[in-house]
Amino acid sequence: MAENKKMSVTQLTIVTAVNMMGSGIIMLPTNLAQVGTMSILSWIITTIGATMLAFIFARAGLYSSKGGGMGGYAEYSFGKAGAFLTNYTYGLSLVIANAAIAISSVGYIAVLFNVHLSPLATALWTIVVLWVATILNFGGANITGRISSFTVWGVILPVVFISIVGWFYFSGSNFASSWNPHNYSFIEGMGKSISITLWAFLGLESAAANSDAVENPKKNVPIAVMGGTIGAAIMYILSTNVILGISPIKDLAKSSAPFGLAFSHMFNPTIGNIVIALMIISCFGSLIGWQFTIAEVFRSSAVEKYFPKVFAKTIGNGTPLIGMVIITVLQTLISLMTVSPSLSKQFTILVNLAVVTNAVPYVLTMASIKSMQKETSTNISNKAMRWTNIIAILAGIYTLYAIYSSGGIAVYYGAIVTFAGWTLYGLISYRFDTGKSKDTDI
Repeated sequence: MAENKKMSVTQLTIVTAVNMMGSGIIMLPTNLAQVGTMSILSWIITTIGATMLAFIFARAGLYSSKGGGMGGYAEYSFGKAGAFLTNYTYGLSLVIANAAIAISSVGYIAVLFNVHLSPLATALWTIVVLWVATILNFGGANITGRISSFTVWGVILPVVFISIVGWFYFSGSNFASSWNPHNYSFIEGMGKSISITLWAFLGLESAAANSDAVENPKKNVPIAVMGGTIGAAIMYILSTNVILGISPIKDLAKSSAPFGLAFSHMFNPTIGNIVIALMIISCFGSLIGWQFTIAEVFRSSAVEKYFPKVFAKTIGNGTPLIGMVIITVLQTLISLMTVSPSLSKQFTILVNLAVVTNAVPYVLTMASIKSMQKETSTNISNKAMRWTNIIAILAGIYTLYAIYSSGGIAVYYGAIVTFAGWTLYGLISYRFDTGKSKDTDI
């Protein structure tokens, strides 16, 4: 890529923040309202934890000389097995997360057209949305990129607007009276909202993944990772908490379109519906982009011989079509398996499972940073190395706490799919023993 075609640090910072915000923010107020406004404490804890994670990913991007993103990071301490497990759980977490994004869009569509969907109908419409997003990706990366770059403004504009103007409609008494409506203890309240807030930051590692596309990556990638994470945190905290002070918390906790509800209270239902329409457009555009991204993660993993060769097959325009279809079939099954009485409940189940599976690569990367520092050609002072290791340990502890807070069901299923990953690696591990690898591998 020519130097003058590369992104600036400002552009990469914005891309990183947008990757985190995407459509994940649009159901956050509803899920946080089910805890109470004390969830602002979860934002503080998660922002600190996410910033530490972002710092280590920034360091890893500087120190690592291996390809494969987070898989390459994990390889320093855990070898090919760790690299496989990282790519496997990361890819799976994205598959699950996109099902959650599709559910968000269905919830907003139902509110916009004032229809009530049964749990099964919600799952079926989620499946339809997923397949439409997949089919639209068959045109290739260029079309996908154009759609995503346009639709993302559907979420950015309302979020920025309410983060600034919403404070004129904010009720301090409403916010204070909703502090802890269910009388949770501090630990219990944090536990119920930590995984939801960490979900909002999934994607903070994306700046490191784009290091080849930015000018002066050794300087600018760390700035973009940290700047994008802090910028997203500010927008999350401002927008979700101002909404909690605008709308009655009981209405908000049951809403399938919390931003639309807030704008209806600020202005009128027509404005609320316009915001809902913008959110739907953004959500669907984000879904299209992430469906393509997931297929690319699976394709690159297949090229590295971690995943079956079928995921590496592409059509004339470079689209991994067969991989996309297989991934959407998996998401169809996930949508049917997580049918729940309410859309919010189904969304929460998927979010918690996505957090658990995505946390595995985070833990492995945090555990590998010391090995990276030992093997890097970059000059690092003992003091800088010591502080980096301390931050990595703290970020790892936070990630383990987030796994714990995701709940027994999510950890249960997350453990099963992780152990299944070890089993799958056992079946392909011979590929990485030079001299034993064969062209007949599946």
